[in-house]
This record gives sequence, C-alpha cells and structure tokens, in this order.
Amino acid sequence: MNKRIFFIIVFLFLFIYSIGNATGYLVIIGGGNRTEEIMKKIIELGGKAPKVLIIPNASSEPTETAQRLVEEFTKLGIQSIKTFFGDRDKANDNNYVKQFADCNIVFFSGGDQNRLTKDLLNTKLLDLIKLIYYSGGVISGTSAGAAVMSKMMITGDEYKNKDSSNPFSTIETGNVAVAEGFGFLEDVIIDQHFIKRKRLNRLISLVIENSDKLGIGIDESTAIVVYPDRTFEVIGESQVIVFDTSKSPDLRENERDKIGGSNIIMHILLPKQKFDLNTKRVLR
Repeated sequence: MNKRIFFIIVFLFLFIYSIGNATGYLVIIGGGNRTEEIMKKIIELGGKAPKVLIIPNASSEPTETAQRLVEEFTKLGIQSIKTFFGDRDKANDNNYVKQFADCNIVFFSGGDQNRLTKDLLNTKLLDLIKLIYYSGGVISGTSAGAAVMSKMMITGDEYKNKDSSNPFSTIETGNVAVAEGFGFLEDVIIDQHFIKRKRLNRLISLVIENSDKLGIGIDESTAIVVYPDRTFEVIGESQVIVFDTSKSPDLRENERDKIGGSNIIMHILLPKQKFDLNTKRVLR
C-alpha cells in the first residue's frame, strides 16, 4: 500500500467517524483468564478471513505478552497475526502503520492502561484502529485493554487516599483519578476485575460525579460484546454490573466530600443477558 492510498484510508476514517455510525464490534474483557467462548466470539465476529493485530503496550513485558497472545490466537486457527512493537513515534509513522491496514481484529493486552494511552492516544495508528472499528471490524481488550475503551478512563490512581493497602475505601468526590481513553464508548465508564477486586466504590463515585455516563463493571473471565446497534451481551463465567444515576433527583455531597443520592439504579447481569445502552434497559 503506497502513502497516497494510506492517506485516503485515513481521510475515509475521519469522514465515517464524523457521521458517527460504527458498524464494528467491541469485545471488552474484564481481565483474568480468557475463556474459549470469549476468544472464539472475537474470531467469529471477524468474519471469514480474520486478520489480527495484537497491541501489547500496556504490559510491562510486551514481547512475552505478545508471544502468548500469538500462541493463543494460533491455537484457535488464526493464520494472519501481526504485532505492534513500538512507541508513539512508531504509532505516528505512516510507513510503519500502513502494514496494519488489512487487519480486521485488534486486541489490546492487559497491564497498565496509562502506558497504552501514552503510546497510542491521538496517533495515526489509533486513527487506523478506529477506522477498522467504524468499518465493521472487531476491537477487543482485556483488563487495561478494557479500561481504555471508554472516553473517560479510570487510571487506577487516587487523589486523596494514599494507602495502597486499602484502595478506594470511600465513596467521595474528587478521589478517583481519570484520564482520556480511546473513546470507542463516550457515554460509559468501563471498570474491570470488578467483582473479584471489589471495585464498586470507585465506579459508584464516578457515576455520581458524572450522571451523564453509565458505569459498567466487568468481572474477570467475563466480557461484554457491544454490537453496532449499541446493545451489548454478557458472555463468560461471571457477572457485569451496570450503574445508572441519570434518574437520581438528588445527587449531592456533604462538607466532608462524601457523595450520595437516591434512585440510583444497579443492574447485575448474568451471561447471555443483554442491555441497551441507548434506552438504559435490560433486554433479557
């Protein structure tokens, strides 16, 4: 692919993105062991000729992580697998990035989501990944690779509580650190390892502070599959919890920065259940 064609592809992405009609799929995994059901779903959504791009940048050991993921996809029958190894400079290098233009599945590894956004946010590679999504491809990620899916990304840090042995022990304003994520979902906040690591406090805090957004906590070995119509289905072994504060009439904080409210809706979804992000309702 020459540079001119690559620029045409990027321009096409910008046009499609401006319309806002994604035809692709998100498979957002809450971390932990990936079940065969989840991995096969990713491949199934990739169509008859799945071509995978693995991005291991969140990992502290990206080479080893990439190799494990290559082996995992290979065992499931995938023959075309590419891996992005590089930093921000590589992610902005047209001659390097264009080699991934034929991929239709992108998989972000676990690790630290801050590494991932540091290397990819607002780069040509991320533009290409969004084109893949808006053109019918599959974007998936686990753990840190799940956290980056939303526009408002939980970083894992706290502003007030510095006791690492007792993380997110309060429900209060101004404590949960967030940053800009990749924005495949703009009106939700994704949290991961959710039930296993007891992360309710931090997500509840954020949805009270941001009532225009749903909080979606995905447990380990569990995923949500987001379809083009903005419904999602739970697959895997555990549960997904959805918090909705949009109908709470009295979200408030007191003089100690504690926050609360009434009529806060919580859904606990089991595998095979579906949820509509537009209507904020459980479908089955």
